[in-house]
Amino acid sequence: MHPSFREGPAITEEGLARIAAAGLKPEQLPGHIAIIMDGNGRWAQRRGLPRIVGHRRGIQSVRAVVEEGCRLGLEQLTLYCFSVENWKRPPRELKFLMRLLRHFLVVERSELMDQNVQLRMIGRRAGLPQDVLAEFDRTASSTAENTGMILCLAVNYSGRTEIGDAARRLAEDVRKGRVDPAQVDERVFESYLSTRGMSDPDLLIRTAGEMRISNFLLWQISYTELWITSTLWPDFRADDLLHACSAYASRERRFGGLPAASLAAGTSSV
Repeated sequence: MHPSFREGPAITEEGLARIAAAGLKPEQLPGHIAIIMDGNGRWAQRRGLPRIVGHRRGIQSVRAVVEEGCRLGLEQLTLYCFSVENWKRPPRELKFLMRLLRHFLVVERSELMDQNVQLRMIGRRAGLPQDVLAEFDRTASSTAENTGMILCLAVNYSGRTEIGDAARRLAEDVRKGRVDPAQVDERVFESYLSTRGMSDPDLLIRTAGEMRISNFLLWQISYTELWITSTLWPDFRADDLLHACSAYASRERRFGGLPAASLAAGTSSV
């Protein structure tokens, strides 16, 4: 492996070759990518198959993007696996999704270790099956000392719920005198979020062509670049991830400021 030219996990030899073939430089890549994995049900229905077949096929895409993320030396990959709102789905589908998640945590444990991936989870634990939580805890514990890419699974997650829970915990600490309300700012509030200690996503990918955020990382994506693709999640693969990175590299992130060219020319805009 060659060391990355930016902070974060190392880029593999294959990753460097793929980056070069795409006409990119390592420092142009996003450090943290978040993905809304959409389209499993539609993928199956278009083929006359049960929705659960699409979910099963979607695991192949998860494996593909995790492997590519490791090759490219990403710092973090956050996947929206199951939202708080998803509990509205039919009981049979919910049971299958939980069984599929448990299966992934068991089967992929050794692969995550081999790839030096550290597993984390955001979302409410309450309400999730105990066997799923037990397998997650085993996998998270096994990978805790790994130093490569962070794989963060958003399970039973909602952006509004996360913010509400954080506000409740902060209010309780203020009530107990642990926090001075005059000192509360963005940094303090962020320390109460489930993503505390993580960087904000640089790039948010949504598959299946939907033009909405769907209650995902509402606080964290304030200045995240968005990339929408019509590709359904079960068809999303490594080349699609690299294509998204290429689109990201072509943009200039200003975080509310002026373009570098405008600053150099001494111009301003409204």
